[in-house]
Order: sequence, then C-alpha cells, then structure tokens
Amino acid sequence: MRATGNDWATDIPDVCRGRWHGIDCMPDKDNVYHVVSLSFGALSDDTAFPTCDPTRSYISPSITKLPYLKTSFFYRCFNYNPQPIPTFLGQIGTSLQTLVLRENGHVGPIPTELGNLTGLRILNLHKNNLNGSIPSSLARITGLRSLDLSSNKLTGSFSGLTFPVLNILDLSQNLLMGSISSSLGSYKSLIKLDLSHNRLTGPIPDTMHSLIDLILMDLSYNRLSGPFPTSLKSLISLQALNLKGNPMSSTAIPRDGFDGMKGLMILILSNMNLHGPVPESIGKLPNLRVLYLDGNHLNGSIPMNFKDLKNLSELRLNDNRLTGSVPFSREMVWRMRRKLKFNNNPGLCYDSNSGFENGLDATSNFGIGLCDTTGSSSARTIQHLSSSYNENSTPPSANVSSAAVHDRWFPLALFMLFTLILL
Repeated sequence: MRATGNDWATDIPDVCRGRWHGIDCMPDKDNVYHVVSLSFGALSDDTAFPTCDPTRSYISPSITKLPYLKTSFFYRCFNYNPQPIPTFLGQIGTSLQTLVLRENGHVGPIPTELGNLTGLRILNLHKNNLNGSIPSSLARITGLRSLDLSSNKLTGSFSGLTFPVLNILDLSQNLLMGSISSSLGSYKSLIKLDLSHNRLTGPIPDTMHSLIDLILMDLSYNRLSGPFPTSLKSLISLQALNLKGNPMSSTAIPRDGFDGMKGLMILILSNMNLHGPVPESIGKLPNLRVLYLDGNHLNGSIPMNFKDLKNLSELRLNDNRLTGSVPFSREMVWRMRRKLKFNNNPGLCYDSNSGFENGLDATSNFGIGLCDTTGSSSARTIQHLSSSYNENSTPPSANVSSAAVHDRWFPLALFMLFTLILL
C-alpha cells in the first residue's frame, strides 16, 4: 500500500522507528516494536491519516506478514483503480480487530475468507460497489460488535446469521430481498438497526420485542406489509423509529402502540397507508421531538394531549383525513413554525379563542380555516392564517426561542452520533 508523501513499503524493517504517518506500532514484552495499525485516507482535514493516491494505490499481500496488526483502515484509496476486496485479507489472522474499507470503489462479492478473521470487532465496507449475497462465513466472527455493509449492491436475504454481541447492524441501501429474519430477535445487544432502502417484504417479526437495548431502528423504504407491529412498544430504550414508505395493508396504529416508549424522540410513519385515528399514546411521549404521520389515511381529530408535547419541534400531519379543531397553542406553533404541516386535511380548523393564528408568520399558509361556531361542524370559513409578527419579532415566550434552537439540531446530532459510533 502506498500513501501520498509516504513512499512506505512493507519491507522497511525500521518503519516503527521512523514514526510514519498512518502507521502505529507497539512494543511487545521484549521491547520489540510491531505494526499494530495501518490507517490511510483522511476522513477530515484535521486527521493524522495520510491521504491515498487513488490512481495507484493497492493493498499488498505483504499485509499478511503483520501478525500483530489490530486495525486496518482504508478510506477512498482505490476509487480510480476499482478492484475486488483481496481474498488474502482473510489470512491476516485473529489479531485483526478492525477492518474498515470505506468508499474505496471495491467491486465483486464480499470474500468468504473474511470469515476467517474471527478476532474482528468492527467490519465496515460502507459505500463500495460490492454485489452478491452476504457470505454465511461471517457468522464465524462471533465477537463482532459493528457490521456496516451499507450503500452497496448486495442481494439475497439476511438470514441464518447470528451475532450474539453485535451492537450495530447497518445493511441499508442495498438490494436485499425476502422477509426480515425472526433471528434478529436474538441480537440482544443491538443498539442500532438500519435495514432501510432495500426490497424487504412481509411483516415486522414479533421477535423484535426482545431488543430492549435498541436505540435506533430504521426500516424505511422497503415493501413491508401486514398489521402494525404491536411488539414495538416493548422497545423501552428506543429513541428513533423510522418506518416510512412501507405499505402496511391499510392497517391502523394500535391504540396502545407506543405505551412504554418514554424515551422516543423521533417517530416517522409517513406514507404507510395507515388508517384510523391518531392514537393518544403518541401524545404521552414526553421526549418526542420529531413526529411525521403525513401521507396516510388517518381520520378523526388530533388528540388533545398533543398540546402536552413540550419538546416537539417538527410535526407533519399533512395529506390525511383529519377533522376538528387543532389543539395547539400559539407558543407551540411558534416553536415549530415552518416545521408544522397539516395542509390537505379539509376537515381541520382552528378555534378563534385559542390565539393559534398569532403563532404563525406571514409566509405560513396551512390552508385551514376558522372553525364554524354556528353549529355546523362541517362548515369552515376559508380564512388562511396570517401573522401578527415577522421573522425578526419577539417570540411569545423567551424560553421557547432557546428550546427551538436546541430541538432543531438535536435530531440531526442523534443520527450523526450513530453514523460515527465505533469508527
């Protein structure tokens, strides 16, 4: 492997003594130094890793002569010289704990030989051009903590593989088919599960209820069907749930579907063909910050307890069949402002006594009118909401303004956390 500015080759015996960038060494008990880490390809400008020459870089078989190697990290090193993942990497030995080959343009299948690296804790092959199925040999890596095969062209199903201590599983943005394996329920240590943007079908298995340490679950943009899974309410540690874009067979959200999920911060159920009322159990989620229920066939009124969602910063209820009065105060509307959407609900209106219209700016146009108080529940005065203040005006509550700033960025920070974790 060559790195720009290094001209390092594996046959230089005193490489540790020279303090080469991207190469870390550690002494053994006899004070003999050995290469323990190879890291090439900077993730940012402030990292110490040397960048690669993507037109000439390659992984040399000499890497297998580093018996103490624990970390092998290559990022954007082979983009202009596409090559398969070398099968000889499986000969490095059980000392290797981290293998990261991110965004390298690797082609072909995942080598079955990688299953020989039984000491691995982290395997990251994110964003290459890998195809074929996920090799069953990976199941031999029983101590694996993080498996990221996302953004490739992998096909087949993910079944028959068991990783008893796995914390992170990311298979998103592939071409995986079949049903979600019920064996996922045995992944007791899982904290992040991302199977989004695949072609998975069938119901969400009931065995998922045992994933009580799970913090993030993203199954969006698949072809999942069946009834809305009642087992999800057992996921007491869950903070982010995204099921967007799955046709759930005209199902209703269970009345108690979210009981016990007190830590939930992000709930995305858009475009799922959901019917029936919005359950009050959603209004009992004290930490909820982002709620998307748009693009469904939900009917009835917005639950009154939604006004108690003090941390809510984004709400989408648009494109449904909701009716009745919107139960939000002007402080709540100020907090969400343009991130509050409930257009295309012809039966929705606002109460003139709520002060609701005072919480909107002049650019907002929700298409709802003033509730008719003359006795006809169906009649609406089509009066678009306007503002009593502009973008630079003082908010109804000074405390709301600071909370809005926090809420705006918190969901993004949460997802970034899981993107970077264990790398």
